[in-house]
Amino acid sequence: MSKFQPLAAYDAASDGQYQLLPLKFTALDRNRYVVTNMVGEYAVLARETVHALARHTLRPSDPHYSELKAKHFLRDADSDVAVDLLALKSCTRYQRLADFTALHIFVVSLRCEHSCPYCQVSRQSDDRLAFDMSKETATRALELAFRSPSPVLKIEFQGGEPLLNFPLIKFIVEKALEKNHEIQRDLQFVITTNLALLTDEVLEFCKAHGVLLSTSLDGPADLHNANRPRPGRDSYERAVAGIKRAREVLGHDGVSALMTTTRASLGRVRNIVDEYIAQGFNNVFFRSLSPYGFAVKTKTYAAYDTSEWLNFYFEGLRYIIELNKNGRPFVESYAAMILTKMLTPFDTGYVDLMSPAGVGIAAVVYNYDGDVYVSDESRMLAEMGDKTFCMGNVHERTYEELFGSDTLLTPLEESFAGSVPMCNDCAFEPYCGADPVYHYATQGDFVGRKPLSGFCEKNMAIFRGLIGMMEEDPETKRLFRRWAAR
Repeated sequence: MSKFQPLAAYDAASDGQYQLLPLKFTALDRNRYVVTNMVGEYAVLARETVHALARHTLRPSDPHYSELKAKHFLRDADSDVAVDLLALKSCTRYQRLADFTALHIFVVSLRCEHSCPYCQVSRQSDDRLAFDMSKETATRALELAFRSPSPVLKIEFQGGEPLLNFPLIKFIVEKALEKNHEIQRDLQFVITTNLALLTDEVLEFCKAHGVLLSTSLDGPADLHNANRPRPGRDSYERAVAGIKRAREVLGHDGVSALMTTTRASLGRVRNIVDEYIAQGFNNVFFRSLSPYGFAVKTKTYAAYDTSEWLNFYFEGLRYIIELNKNGRPFVESYAAMILTKMLTPFDTGYVDLMSPAGVGIAAVVYNYDGDVYVSDESRMLAEMGDKTFCMGNVHERTYEELFGSDTLLTPLEESFAGSVPMCNDCAFEPYCGADPVYHYATQGDFVGRKPLSGFCEKNMAIFRGLIGMMEEDPETKRLFRRWAAR
């Protein structure tokens, strides 16, 4: 009569008979490590478990073995499809690259009637028409935008205050819709505006042509007005009134808002979240100051360091988690985008969290004078006299010359996180991005020295924080999974 073999005979890993698939590990705290694979799936393991995994002595009876096998950290004799699944997830994660540039930013005017000290743009007074984009430049930029292979084309109008050149916005929207009758792209329009100059004419045009609005809301009235001064000292009042009017005409989701953290914002994160809730928003994006343009000239960028902003960020995030647990759904948008990369095989397309970098290949900027920049931040850098990231001018170069230029390709190649020292062996690399413009602005080269990088300090702290919160509290993990699936 045949008998079963002893249990050891079925233990494929007892003699190291499993193969490690590509993985990286980074300390989460003193005793635990975060281990990730090439598509961002992660596991939190004790130090001794990581050692056993690497030495091929981890046994199938170990509680982590099945998890690591299911997440494609290893494969054994029972799994011959792991590599194929890993390849499929990799293709899903990088599928946006084939579409190329989806976001096309038109700077229709540098004029602005606000004088925000943290502004990244070297704005001009609202009576200097020389800083408006012309119809000829807009037409040529639009032709280039439609050369992009992306099935989705989002045209975003920026400034200055773009409503100061509203006739050109109307011209571009109507011309784009006319061109799209034949090409049939998913065409979207957004006007980034402070809403102070919002009129019934603007709203009716937006409603008729499917144009959305994006504005700034820095917090309660005193904070917003201090951050965003204008004649009359009524920036907040105009913004709130504009949000209300826009929703009445365009629908509740017809207008979105973004905040910027200034020195005055620190210590008031709960007030800021409460203001967003009071104005009917279901999310907030905690944005730090950027080292570009007018914000550097006024020294506003140096108002606080990264650690101070991180204290602000995590206080706000904990408050938002508390609100959700008490029955008030609300989302912190930056965390939600990171969680999408952590918990799903999909990429959000957010430029700052892309590698290869999103500059040029996810978003591009057509300046008022026809110069083309790889990102909005690089355009702001040029306003301070440094045109390192200018790909050329719409009147002088073809699409192929602009997007095949070394100005774009060199920073993309040099900053690719998968091959950059310290990034290529960091467990958080699948969630992070390459930001050559930031590192050039702060350190003088496209890669930057990572131990001195505020970009790395900020993101690594957030990655650790999000994973730590999920490990410590199952309810928070369920909440974060909902955010990732939005």
